[in-house]
Amino acid sequence: MNTISNKTYSAATGEVKKKWVLIDAEDQPLGRLSSKIATILRGKNKPEFTPHIDVGDNVVVINAEKVALSGSKMTNKMYFRHTGYIGSEKFTSAEEMLAKDPTSLVTMAVKGMLPKNKLGRKLQKNLRVFAGPVHTLTAQQPEKIDI
Repeated sequence: MNTISNKTYSAATGEVKKKWVLIDAEDQPLGRLSSKIATILRGKNKPEFTPHIDVGDNVVVINAEKVALSGSKMTNKMYFRHTGYIGSEKFTSAEEMLAKDPTSLVTMAVKGMLPKNKLGRKLQKNLRVFAGPVHTLTAQQPEKIDI
């Protein structure tokens, strides 16, 4: 008789063990880095992944100002926003965004890779991005991982 169960495991909110992860973004390609971060935030790297529950880890990103963009994307890549008024389209290059707020490039890239619903908004709160090599979350003792 086979003792292996054929039932699918579904994690409950109370039994999820979350940990803190530290990622260094220095000289990492923005898209590849963001997809890895989104996978960790979502919890898809864990065997107990459940689509409708937050089973992912908290992520701390340092050195966001040194993230790499390939080719001429630093000057040619444009970010679009709209104020809501007619003709009020605003375009900002990646170079300008990096100069104004170095954390915004990583934050926006990861945000675009998360679900567009309540769970996605909850997962965004588990991401902390810092421009330099110093972060304020030393009490959480984040575990450094290489990407």
